Amino acid sequence: MKISKWSVPWMLLTASVLVTGCAASRREMYIQEKASDYVYRKPIAEVWPEVRAMLKEKELPVREAPGGYEISTDWHQLGASSNLGTSYVRYLVRGHQPSPAMTQVEILRQNRVESGQGAMATPNNRTAGTDSVSRTRDREMEWELLQRVDPEGAKALKAEAEATIK
Repeated sequence: MKISKWSVPWMLLTASVLVTGCAASRREMYIQEKASDYVYRKPIAEVWPEVRAMLKEKELPVREAPGGYEISTDWHQLGASSNLGTSYVRYLVRGHQPSPAMTQVEILRQNRVESGQGAMATPNNRTAGTDSVSRTRDREMEWELLQRVDPEGAKALKAEAEATIK
């Protein structure tokens, strides 16, 4: 195989872009993982209004547990229904207070996919015909919350990721 004088710089540029993309992706994963474990140095009464505001901005109807720091949203359809299936999402947000001046927030995302045109809801808010349901931490939303509640902490975490992952 013959390599022209233009091939070498092009291959180096391509390799550089791939390496840079991988590092950026690893930094983003690092940030989101750290955001999931983040402890706000604020009482929960200061953090919780930001949780509510973020969910409201996303136009998610919420139900808040009385006497505690727990919010769940209703199922929200993602995109249009199709013959291939319909996707839904809902969130569960829990606030924990390790001490009176510290707060942790856990955001869980539950996905549901139904085959066909979707199913009718039953009285207990479950649906028939559900094909799959999964539940995971929503690290992107936890990172978004961290940036809202503690911008300086988010900035420090981003700098830590830049310094740690090259």
